[in-house]
Amino acid sequence: MKSIQQFLTETTDWDIPMDQLVKDRTWQRLREELVGTWKEYPVENCRKLHRYLQQYNNIKKLRIVMNYLTGTGFRTGRIKHPSITKLRKKISDAMKKMRGK
Repeated sequence: MKSIQQFLTETTDWDIPMDQLVKDRTWQRLREELVGTWKEYPVENCRKLHRYLQQYNNIKKLRIVMNYLTGTGFRTGRIKHPSITKLRKKISDAMKKMRGK
């Protein structure tokens, strides 16, 4: 069994549980802004997510937004738009690059 010190030194931003990542206050405020607005403002919502991500080099933010964009509403097709697909692809590519794939 690993010691706490080993766990802390071996844990990376890739390993942080999603329920911990999404507690970020900035993310929570943005997520609240997006609720119920996707049908009318998909392009503007993607812009907001893009601004949140900034340079696409923060794996925590990338994981949070990808998790959000693969949630039930998006996965079932209830929420869809070409700008969402484009943003998801950009995030996926950035994550692959960060992983070295």
